[in-house]
Amino acid sequence: MKKKIAVLYIVTGRYICFWDEFYPSCEKYFLSGADKKYFVFTDAEHLNYEENNNILKIHQEKLGWPYDTMLRFDIFLKQKELLKEFDYIFFFNANTKFLKSVGEEILPNAENDWLITGSHPAFYNKNPDEFTYDRNPKSQAYIPYGKGKHYATGALNGGNSTQFLEMCEELSHLTHIDMENNVIPLWHDESMLNKYMLNKNPLIMPVNYLYPEGNWMPRKWRKNNPFKNDIKILSTDKANPRYGGYKYLRGLSDKKMKNPNPIFSISYEDTKKVLRFFGFKIYI
Repeated sequence: MKKKIAVLYIVTGRYICFWDEFYPSCEKYFLSGADKKYFVFTDAEHLNYEENNNILKIHQEKLGWPYDTMLRFDIFLKQKELLKEFDYIFFFNANTKFLKSVGEEILPNAENDWLITGSHPAFYNKNPDEFTYDRNPKSQAYIPYGKGKHYATGALNGGNSTQFLEMCEELSHLTHIDMENNVIPLWHDESMLNKYMLNKNPLIMPVNYLYPEGNWMPRKWRKNNPFKNDIKILSTDKANPRYGGYKYLRGLSDKKMKNPNPIFSISYEDTKKVLRFFGFKIYI
């Protein structure tokens, strides 16, 4: 029997531009043998592909920053009764694009407390005291120094439907306590997620399951990047002009960023080749 998978996706305002990359790539590469249903929370009047039977379009007003992310657990719980019918539930950020097949290796089991998270690339191989956990004791997301082993990204998480919905209930509760106390968790839903995972043993997907587009990698990886040849899921760069740039996406400006002049947008590797051609010695 095919596994029933619920895919949760929030796309409001101008972020709708990411949907046309997410949906076709997810259909092609993510658990291709499963029975997938997309719960798309959006304020868009029209959604491409919405006539497909596996898409449930749910009206969701844009709440504004930071509530669009901070209150996402509340948003999911509005569909709690329908979500109970699925075997697994996964949430992906709007700017997610699948590049290669992602199969049942992403499904957690009892050893993982039926939960899954992705590794945040900014904290790969770093000491937990370098993680940007919420260090504010007034927040329900507070994690003191000396605690924690893994920094979970808010852009990819999921699990067995029962455990995932239990997590949403708890994190919604903690978020509202903070709001009543006029406290905003440092990284909103992500800070709360990390607090919840502190005493769990989630399945942790490596960086190539949510690889960030753009020039982000540590210097030590530039010659020997352990992930670049097997990127399964890409976190596309929201600052890229092809999406209009951050300010445009967030409604802070009506002016889209322009694509840079190609003459001045040479890659890091090509720049090194040019410099070597002219006799410069390059050691990095």
